[in-house]
Amino acid sequence: MTRTPRSSPWWDATRHADRRPALLARNRIQAALRGWFASQDFVEVDPCALQVSPGNEAHLHGFATSAIGNDGVAHPMFLHTSPEFAMKKLLAAGEAQIFALSHVWRNRERGPLHSPEFTMLEWYRAHAPYDRLMADCATVLRLAVQAAGSSLLRYRDRTCDPALEPERLGVAEALERHAGIDLLATMDARGETDARALAAALHRQGIRTAPDDSWSDMLSRVLADRVEPLLGLGRMTMLDRYPAAEAALARRVPQDARLAERFELYACGVELANGFGELTDPAEQRRRFELEMDEKQRIYAERYPLDEDFLAALSLMPPASGIALGFDRLVMLATGASRIDDVLWAPVADLSDQT
Repeated sequence: MTRTPRSSPWWDATRHADRRPALLARNRIQAALRGWFASQDFVEVDPCALQVSPGNEAHLHGFATSAIGNDGVAHPMFLHTSPEFAMKKLLAAGEAQIFALSHVWRNRERGPLHSPEFTMLEWYRAHAPYDRLMADCATVLRLAVQAAGSSLLRYRDRTCDPALEPERLGVAEALERHAGIDLLATMDARGETDARALAAALHRQGIRTAPDDSWSDMLSRVLADRVEPLLGLGRMTMLDRYPAAEAALARRVPQDARLAERFELYACGVELANGFGELTDPAEQRRRFELEMDEKQRIYAERYPLDEDFLAALSLMPPASGIALGFDRLVMLATGASRIDDVLWAPVADLSDQT
């Protein structure tokens, strides 16, 4: 096989020939997962991408557009960052087990593991505990490597065997183990956070902070620098029970109000999925969204509207658990690709390369 420089366009015939085995594996993985979900009595749904809100998390950035009605008036709209709001409306409408393979859009994201447009595999189980999703994840990863004709997930020099029993590790336990930080000591019994206490704990471990860092900023940094690269090595890791302050869409853990029913799936040091025991209290959800948008206003000087239909639907939504998995990242690891663009049939143009 002739290797072409990465600077060649993706549509160069020789470069396409290099990429094609991974792209065909992508199709096989997609077919295998669709078959498994059908065998589990899931219904595939296809939510519209155009929404009144792209999502209401402080560090998620949407693509804005407008819809011009028959009256000629332009109404602000956004491409969704996740099909979550639409899928929860379908749960409120009476669906019980649904999944979607949706194109989603996130601005300000580009790199080896990030594309501004990518595919998200999202699924929901009504009346199911959130750890049921962990079992689903293990199955999904095993099916992916089988469909790719491999036995291991790979990213750079790291491997993960999806046949092994997953590790389930609490966020607080992970911070203690890998960074020497007592995270729970920086929260009160209700889950309110203390930025000064966390800053002091980081300083004791030689981790720098900035004067305007929030508690969330500092936690994100220490997770990214000290914890995440060590997760999912050899076997997959379920990083479980996030602080409630870091889980705007999740229920609190019944036994500990400081923590939430949220977990992230890691393999080869790469985050693959984000799962929740879903919050269904519309008043509490509104309060959390407003706090997130206040933080977004503080950091980025912008905020997104709330989807009032979504908040209304929450009061009708049954107890449920749901998860979003980066499908392209899964294909990367199953095929051993080093960049997300290598597993996208037609990658988004990188405009920074054209300036």
